[in-house]
Amino acid sequence: MIRPKGARTKLREHFLNNIGKVMDANELREIAGGISEWARRVRELRTEEGYQILTHNDKSELKPGQYLLEDSKPQPAFERSISKETRAFVLDRNGFTCQMCGAVAGEFHPYDPRRKTRLHIGHIIDKSQGGIDEPSNLRAICSVCNEGASNLTLERPSNLKLLAQIRRAKGSDQVEVLKWLIRKYPEQANKFLESG
Repeated sequence: MIRPKGARTKLREHFLNNIGKVMDANELREIAGGISEWARRVRELRTEEGYQILTHNDKSELKPGQYLLEDSKPQPAFERSISKETRAFVLDRNGFTCQMCGAVAGEFHPYDPRRKTRLHIGHIIDKSQGGIDEPSNLRAICSVCNEGASNLTLERPSNLKLLAQIRRAKGSDQVEVLKWLIRKYPEQANKFLESG
């Protein structure tokens, strides 16, 4: 018996067939079969499979809600390693309530009344920023908030704090930061180099 393809498989195939093409949220939602969890599946392609799917956080030319895969080769990815016991503990500790908006599991969501609230376990400090899979770094978060929370922390670091962290980093890590900034802001980098 042939099983139908899941949303994640469909999205992976679509990205790999459209390398270098900017795609928007509506297109990806349709490819995923119209499911509300499409953004989560895209994040899983990034975090669990290592595909470097870019957003406006990575490339200045992209608008919010736009996605781009530039290379078919995945990078090393994070494994899912939160146990069922830890998930149950965090949900219970948080009263089965989203810690960002207060929505309660199973009730209609206050910001999207078309669907019932579904809770996930989210990192307070994302794994990509050094966060760990311990209960102290985990919280219950609903699908609606989770779609907008990828790789965000509750507090954004100031310019001075970021510069201090970069100065403390190894030279090779500083070069990686520079490469990322040049990729994200190519026009500004060219103007800076031309004027300097």
